[in-house]
Amino acid sequence: MKEKYLCNMELNFTLSNINEAAEQLLSLNPSAVVFAFHGEMGAGKTTVIHAMCEAMGVIDPVTSPTFSIINQYKTRKGKIVYHIDLYRLKDEEEIIQAGVEDCVYSGSVCMVEWPEKAPHLFDEKAVHVFIEPSSETERKVIVN
Repeated sequence: MKEKYLCNMELNFTLSNINEAAEQLLSLNPSAVVFAFHGEMGAGKTTVIHAMCEAMGVIDPVTSPTFSIINQYKTRKGKIVYHIDLYRLKDEEEIIQAGVEDCVYSGSVCMVEWPEKAPHLFDEKAVHVFIEPSSETERKVIVN
């Protein structure tokens, strides 16, 4: 039987209440470790991940991994959080060479931008977060 981790959920947020939205995303299922963030360029994926990292107590600077591919952060409790951006990777071979699979299957929290580049990495336990602009200042998030 397939284990269901999250109910479908929709929420709207602005920069002024993004921290509450991030906490809500995390509280839906505190045992979730892989989050796949979908959305067009500039939709707010990195911004939401930054807020989620703050909510998890990340003590390192949270930056976009567009060029580094993988950023590793540490929380106040000593846990590791991976932030991965697949945008620049071309194929499965590059994904493997970059060490993305190792992070996704590590058991640590892993937040992946552009997951459609490697759909094979995500099992039924992955939380898919879809972000889209609903106005210039507001974003809609759909989780399933």
